[in-house]
Amino acid sequence: MLLSLEPRGQESLPMLWLSPLLAAVLTLVSGILLFTLLGHDPLETLHTLLIAPVSDWYGVSELLVKALPILLCALGLAVAYQARIWNIGAEGQLLIGALAGSAMALQLIDWESRWALAWVVLAGTCAGAAWAGLTAWLRTQFNANEILTSIMLNYIALNLLLFFVHGPLKDPAGFNFPESAMFGDASRLPLVSEDGRLHGGLYLALLALVAVWVLLHKSFLGFQIKVLGLDKRAAGFVGFREKRLVWFALLVSGALAGMAGVGEVAGPIGQLVPQVSPGYGYAAITVAFLGRLNPLGIVVASLLMALLYLGGENAQMNLNLPQAITQLFQGMMLFYLLACDVLILYRPRLKWKWTKREKLTEATT
Repeated sequence: MLLSLEPRGQESLPMLWLSPLLAAVLTLVSGILLFTLLGHDPLETLHTLLIAPVSDWYGVSELLVKALPILLCALGLAVAYQARIWNIGAEGQLLIGALAGSAMALQLIDWESRWALAWVVLAGTCAGAAWAGLTAWLRTQFNANEILTSIMLNYIALNLLLFFVHGPLKDPAGFNFPESAMFGDASRLPLVSEDGRLHGGLYLALLALVAVWVLLHKSFLGFQIKVLGLDKRAAGFVGFREKRLVWFALLVSGALAGMAGVGEVAGPIGQLVPQVSPGYGYAAITVAFLGRLNPLGIVVASLLMALLYLGGENAQMNLNLPQAITQLFQGMMLFYLLACDVLILYRPRLKWKWTKREKLTEATT
């Protein structure tokens, strides 16, 4: 008996949306097997990982705090990926946004006007867009592969941040710790509630969510982006300018990642530190595909990914599990998602394979 894949002829719409659910179930089953092999009670471990972190309002607010940067990065990536522009540089764009926003906040540390916050957010957003613009320039002028250039720029961005936080932006009164001075109150995102750390970045994320949804589903520019992604030659035949669309998609992607970065330093952290991001930009890649490049699907996927981050920290403290458990679950989810996506275009079939001896026996009888 052999399992084969038979082409469907067209995409299966049910499998398009069932695939992420199936990937989540397979990830959960694999987690149970993994915890059993490690000698942990799987039900207790899953409760600690997925349920305990959001068992009260403070936990829910922490979930939203974790989800905001992932959501912003993933929304930007969705715009680029709709055009089949594979931006892998959201992490670097987030870090550059955090760096530029921090530099602006430290210059305006004595301001008491709320315009200080506007300048800080604008600086971080524009810096993220400019960093993504380097990838767009290399792609449009030299036909450089955006996957390679964007991912290499991540390492440059990280080392730039480390240079500035250990050097020009280090707090001289900080006892030689690699961190900047605390931002002024006017440069900080206000808290949404006094019961947790949820901050005004929530409103920025909601605004970005609506803007991206309108762009992709209700605008002619979004239609051009989708056509470019489906068939580059067809887009050229009808007069859609590829280079302009590449620039636009990458600038939007970088701007939202930069906004995520400045939201972290101006929100829950309040200063520039080396550990601005535990990998939000990379996690956003999984989230974008898990949400099917749909803004509403990305919201759900962002909350799930944030829960993995939150649960991983909880499991590390309470069950002494390694910190890498979060990355392990992210990797399993992406692996299963890619595997299940095969079923969108192919239908599994079971076929019986008869040997020559069995066929000869059937013929003689």
